[in-house]
Amino acid sequence: MYKLLVRKVNALYSKKVPATGVGLFRLLFGLVTLQEVFFLLYFNHLIFDPIPFMDVEFPMIPFFLWLWALVAFCLAIGYRCQTTSIANYIFWLVFVNFTPMQRDFDGGFDLFMIGANFFLIFMPIDRAFAVDSLRKKLLSPFIHYSQYKTSEVSALTYYLPVALCLGFLYFDSAIHKMFAEHWRNGLGAWLPSSIPYYMSALDLSWLLNIEILQKIIGYTIIVFQFTFLLFFHRRQCRWLYFLIGISLHLGITLSFNIYPFGMGMLIFYALVMPFAWYRRIGAFLRVKQPSLTVFYDQQCPLCNRTVLTLNHFDVLHGVDFKPAQVFAIDYPALAELGEKQLLTDLYALDSNGRVYAGVDTYAQILIAMRYTAIIGWAMKLPLLYQWICRRYRAIADSRSRLACDVSCLPISAETLPPSLYDRIFEAEHALPARSRVHKISKVLLVLILFQFNSSFHYGLLYRLHVDTRQTPISNMLADMSNAILMMSHTFLGITPHALYLHDHFEGYDRLLAITYLDADGEEHWLPFVSHQGRLLAPNWGRVHSMWANIAVTPNIDEIRLKKFIMKVTAFWGKKTSLDLDGTQFIVKMKKIRAPFVWEKDLRSNNLSGEWQAIGSAQWFGKEIKINLPKDIDIL
Repeated sequence: MYKLLVRKVNALYSKKVPATGVGLFRLLFGLVTLQEVFFLLYFNHLIFDPIPFMDVEFPMIPFFLWLWALVAFCLAIGYRCQTTSIANYIFWLVFVNFTPMQRDFDGGFDLFMIGANFFLIFMPIDRAFAVDSLRKKLLSPFIHYSQYKTSEVSALTYYLPVALCLGFLYFDSAIHKMFAEHWRNGLGAWLPSSIPYYMSALDLSWLLNIEILQKIIGYTIIVFQFTFLLFFHRRQCRWLYFLIGISLHLGITLSFNIYPFGMGMLIFYALVMPFAWYRRIGAFLRVKQPSLTVFYDQQCPLCNRTVLTLNHFDVLHGVDFKPAQVFAIDYPALAELGEKQLLTDLYALDSNGRVYAGVDTYAQILIAMRYTAIIGWAMKLPLLYQWICRRYRAIADSRSRLACDVSCLPISAETLPPSLYDRIFEAEHALPARSRVHKISKVLLVLILFQFNSSFHYGLLYRLHVDTRQTPISNMLADMSNAILMMSHTFLGITPHALYLHDHFEGYDRLLAITYLDADGEEHWLPFVSHQGRLLAPNWGRVHSMWANIAVTPNIDEIRLKKFIMKVTAFWGKKTSLDLDGTQFIVKMKKIRAPFVWEKDLRSNNLSGEWQAIGSAQWFGKEIKINLPKDIDIL
């Protein structure tokens, strides 16, 4: 078994592939993290305050969230990748494990993001779509961009994160699904899509009412998850698993209100997409012939850095930059310009023979790059154009030039600190190849054992109700297993993926919502749960989890329910500028159905129905009085 693992690792380790997918993965991971931090900032008082807005226990939370947002932004654009990936990992670790996010506001994908971020630290995330790759080029500004080869990385950096973060997660999830009746009936996607708390605003009744299609989707998910680990890495199967995975997770993102989970899973498919597809998409998007040729002073450090910067962002290759001293003589349209004049400005020539200079050249460059065209057009607006011209002239006329000497030579690579990826994978920094492969294989084996421990512990022993405390030996093994689980759960995000199973929906036959009476005695719905029973945006993701998975469950805990009624009324009362002391809140309940066999129009039926008032809540300063039935479960 170990020898087979070593052979597979060695084959992938030696295989070189484009870095495009890894760069795209980093970019998307940073953006998903960034949107989640903005979500936490918006719901800061609801999540972190013991009493929203009234008892602020962690006043520095917004500061650290903004700091996290800055780190996530830098990670997305690829600035100081090594540092920001480690900092981002620490932020995920601290906020998930040491704040109320851990227990009351689980986002459903937090541990998944921790695991993904752990691998991100060791990946070559600075090779594509990264500011860091530009920073390295700017260290040697007199080397033309055409001399740089397309960045390639080890294929192992694609396959390892996918296998451990997706493959084992899918397999673990499939094991749990086998114990759920609605999943065995092929209705795993249908049931939560029919429960108001879990559905998005998109009406998919037409799709949910096709029984055979719903069962095909449900069984496809199970087969896909069981087989993904075995076949996704095969070249003949990779495209199929990519398309199915993208479709399933896009479906989660659109049909459920747990969009962060769907997006978090989707970003991994940047690593699953077949390598040939990246090449074909790139060839399709890039222009066949540059529409603009720009001539610059090759002995001007500022000009060379400007060219490297503009070329870095010209991902569609719409502009060709050439040294004026070498190539201007080949273009008759520039013949009337003397060399002195040619070197005082940045000149450009488009495909129609029109000549541009100075600010006009920059505007045309942005237009030729296509996705920045709106900025180029804006530069030509009156007043703004004149101001930019004055600023450009001041800079252009004061720039320095030099004759190429030792300063033009590239900085030695040894002067740049190697990343963790370089230390592990690149020959000039790493151990001999054989030793490297064995070390990676051993680490991989340990991670596999960690995942096996979680799946065996929760997926089999727990589901089969095995008593692990019967004998001293089994008791000791259970304690060891729990210790490993705690470590792998905290630092690697390895956790049972038992979402939306039978033990979650069985008996889930009622919804709770909150309304309030205004000064005229007119009843209004708090912008939280709608009159249909849906959780309104932006109360999705981890706020949805708080209400739909903790406050309201098949077996409601009165203490937790009152706690979250307190939080929701205080938060949304302040957000909607209500006078809390003068507002009476009403707790309402509506019956629904959560069957494990298919029913037509279940979504519509669950959205309809009558609400009844079952309780009330009233604020008195910083205290709230909540009246609820003594046994809400029997209502």
